[in-house]
Amino acid sequence: MGQRFKIDREFMRAIKANGKYQEFVDSVERGFVVKVTPAGSVAYTIRWTKPDGRQGRRVIGYWPGEEPKPMRDRAKVELRDVDKRGDTTADVLERRRRRVEAEKVIGTPTLAAFIGDRYGDWLAANTRGSAATLARLRASFAHLLDKPLGDFNAWIIEKWRSARLKAGASAATVNRDLSALRGLFSRAVEWGVIAEHPLATVKALQAPSGKVRWLSDDEETRLRAALDAREERERGGRESANAWRAARGYELMPELRGAAFVDYLKPAVLLSINTGLRQGELLKLDWQHVNLERAILTVIDTSAKSGKQRHIPLNDEALATLKAWHAQQTEHGIVFASASGGVRVDVKTAWKKLLADAKIANFRWHDMRHHFASRLVMAGVDLNTVRELLGHADLTMTLRYAHLAPEHLSAAVAKLNRTPGDGTANANTERQA
Repeated sequence: MGQRFKIDREFMRAIKANGKYQEFVDSVERGFVVKVTPAGSVAYTIRWTKPDGRQGRRVIGYWPGEEPKPMRDRAKVELRDVDKRGDTTADVLERRRRRVEAEKVIGTPTLAAFIGDRYGDWLAANTRGSAATLARLRASFAHLLDKPLGDFNAWIIEKWRSARLKAGASAATVNRDLSALRGLFSRAVEWGVIAEHPLATVKALQAPSGKVRWLSDDEETRLRAALDAREERERGGRESANAWRAARGYELMPELRGAAFVDYLKPAVLLSINTGLRQGELLKLDWQHVNLERAILTVIDTSAKSGKQRHIPLNDEALATLKAWHAQQTEHGIVFASASGGVRVDVKTAWKKLLADAKIANFRWHDMRHHFASRLVMAGVDLNTVRELLGHADLTMTLRYAHLAPEHLSAAVAKLNRTPGDGTANANTERQA
């Protein structure tokens, strides 16, 4: 038998997250268990053995919103009831019917109240980008915030969706909004706030896949030329400024003529088109995760969109760029740090000006990632390798580049070619005879 703990207020206050899932079984009520997520969210749960031998689990509350003593008392009642029933279909339906009836009497929280009282805290503890998700929910469903959760149904959602589409929202935007709401209702069902998921029968809209934009050879040449011209302008401007300051006896600014780069923009762009890093991954990159000797950089899990660490080899240009930049930027740990040493956020203005100088339209910073992937595929690199380099969880996103390798398709169907007199032709001839 595993170790048990006296789950009281003192014990709950002492719980610390350690990056792994933790479970603590109560020494008084053996089916009363405290579960801690890697992010530090602490839930009171009950667990029991079902008639078929499987183990049942359910969350009944969260710390610090609920004190351990009343939660233990609730667990005792819940466990007493669950011991008397099996999880047959009839039992499940009956429990749902009773819960719906109870909701009619005591009501359910409004969407706004549920977000503010419980769901917002859970998102912050268990997900990244919780602020953006909450902002999306409050903005997209503003006129539904005062509606009780128990009053939502598929018809209300379909009416909302139709109105959004008529107002000009894209199918992809509507799907993202509904995905955020679907996650909220999933938690509401899991926590016993409502009995049925109102979006259970609501299917996602078919949305056109995003267009892949990459640079033509001419556009890439113009982009590189614009970078070089910008560097020369900055160096010339610094020389003129120092001449002016010297004539007046002012302190001179650092000389740029001998530096490899005038600032972060050129090395950041060159690294982007040679590694396919997302902008967030690039701007959060720390020198401790760049191995110049082995020519490899690491995107750590906390910076990656997928939450998974990956390693990206550096080709000759990327390696030379980072070596030159490292020689002149040793003050801060972040590779492309802001003036204060923090993560840079002011790239939009410089990027927009650079594109104007290069006469390149409809090209985002993120499109350099598409450019990286597209060049790999057109060079014959297999899609799974591209997937690994980009950090995609599966091939679904990577398949958008598949059409860029027509030579592979041609090679595949060429294997069906036959010449008169070969074995396959003879076999066909014999069958026809």
